[in-house]
Amino acid sequence: MTNLIPNRLQSLRKELQTMEVDAIIIPGNDPHFSEYPAKRWKYRKWISGFGGSAGTLTVTLHDAALWVDSRYFIQAQQQLEGTGIEMQKLVSKGLFDESWLKSRLGNNATAGIDAKLFSVGSFRRLTESLAPLHLKDIGDVFDKIYIDRPPLPESEAFLLPDEITGKSRKDKLAEFAAKSTPLGEIYIVAALDDIAWILNLRGTDVAYNPVVISYLIIDYPAVHLFTGVNQLSEPHRAQLARDGVVMHPYGDFDTYVSRIPKHRKVKINPDKINYHTFKLLQDAGVTTVEEKQPYDVISFAKSVKNAVELSGFRRCMITDGIAMVRFLKWLKENIGKTVVTETEAAQKLEQYRQTGNDYRGLSFSTISAYGANGALPHYSPSPATDTEIGQDSFYLVDSGAQYLTGTTDITRTVHFGQPSDEEKENYTLVLKGMIRLSMAVFPVGTRGTQLDILARQFLWAKGKTFLHGTGHGVGHYLNVHEGPQSIRCEENPVGLLPGMVTSNEPAIYVEGKYGIRIENLIACRHDRTTEFGDFYSFETLTLCPIETKPVNLSMMTGEELKWLNEYHQWTYKTLSPYLNPAENEYLKAATEEVRV
Repeated sequence: MTNLIPNRLQSLRKELQTMEVDAIIIPGNDPHFSEYPAKRWKYRKWISGFGGSAGTLTVTLHDAALWVDSRYFIQAQQQLEGTGIEMQKLVSKGLFDESWLKSRLGNNATAGIDAKLFSVGSFRRLTESLAPLHLKDIGDVFDKIYIDRPPLPESEAFLLPDEITGKSRKDKLAEFAAKSTPLGEIYIVAALDDIAWILNLRGTDVAYNPVVISYLIIDYPAVHLFTGVNQLSEPHRAQLARDGVVMHPYGDFDTYVSRIPKHRKVKINPDKINYHTFKLLQDAGVTTVEEKQPYDVISFAKSVKNAVELSGFRRCMITDGIAMVRFLKWLKENIGKTVVTETEAAQKLEQYRQTGNDYRGLSFSTISAYGANGALPHYSPSPATDTEIGQDSFYLVDSGAQYLTGTTDITRTVHFGQPSDEEKENYTLVLKGMIRLSMAVFPVGTRGTQLDILARQFLWAKGKTFLHGTGHGVGHYLNVHEGPQSIRCEENPVGLLPGMVTSNEPAIYVEGKYGIRIENLIACRHDRTTEFGDFYSFETLTLCPIETKPVNLSMMTGEELKWLNEYHQWTYKTLSPYLNPAENEYLKAATEEVRV
């Protein structure tokens, strides 16, 4: 791959010269700002070789640099070796350090972008921060140089029944219109998971996320869906039509937008609509109304799961827990006796999941990491890095699946030998933080930012930390990462509400040695009402034993041990009816009560 990169960069630079621009800025986005773009839009990976989910590539006529955050420092350094592209650490907010580009270009220079890959908000911020450099939309330059570029996918799509979603699309659309566009405004939806949720629509156009590449225009009661018209069966197209949804080819979206009558008002979320679409609206002369709150109506409604969705989560956690128990048992029986690599372990776990009820695929690429590879938070084994799992260090597996009734995301860190005192201390610090966040009780209005310290406090007390967030929202048979809520150091004004499902995943990474992360999914719920108001707490959803061998019991409080033992009792009681005698024997040992 690295041998191809210099040639591809040379072809790109020739195009830039033809278009009379001095540089190009390439994010990892698609026109819908998906975490996992379809292969057609993976420009940055094709031109640089970097396969991470976040990062911005800047290419001038003479230099190139890729800006990544702490999750990808080591990965980017490895994947960029020999490409001629510098790896730059992104340590502040923004896409990249604009001073790097300014220092290499004159004041009258022009930087090119594809406006479909930048939101309205990011385009405005970039225009301001790059001044006096000029920013120019040069469109999709890769269409000219990307040989054998994949076409737009048009895989089979389908509609979920109300028994799975808990609410019909007709009711969702009516509630949305009442809350977001009561004045008869038109609303454009570009985020694929937002479209999937409000229409109860699912597909396989994108890896890991069960979405359909599409745009949605809500002109209530009329609704216009732009997608591959043959992706849905005739009965499902008829269902949409009965609910007022008119289907159009995906490629007709720009034309439809440009023909919106001037007297109409169009409401948009400036961080979820690309600048190309916004410019079409401007050219059409329509008035745009921008949402002001820190979240939009659809994403907020999507984040608060209803009773049917929460019941679905509990159901799929049993299926996922069974697969995890069988996988951990298999590991214990094979590590040290036969060669098991990181890739083979990931494949084995996927095989166990595939036999489960309602399985629909992985929810992200499995992080299967032994020893030093575990220190890379988003590591994924490749032929060049695939390592045998041994008994001298930690093995970390972060994985998840899509089920018809919900989405899972779980991390377990295990040790097949004798952990050192240092390994035990670090493991216990992480476990204590995970438990304390699980036990939290907090008043209404509390934000994830305020709870983040509960997971980090023990690491901080030892002068240690981790740089990624503690928790992200999780979709219901949708994207494994969704907002607007989060649990992290950075301020997020969105308060946690009953029904929100979030991950709980504190960690520590010791570069060159190992990584430790323990993750469960938790659901916010009403806990109690007192004279001081309403208080919330978390229901743990994930069912799987937590490794206790590396726990330094002297560091644990009685309250923390009580939580751990009760969690294991619940796990055993819930999963044991579905396991055979040998699996039950393993589970019983793995959930045995621990005492100081």
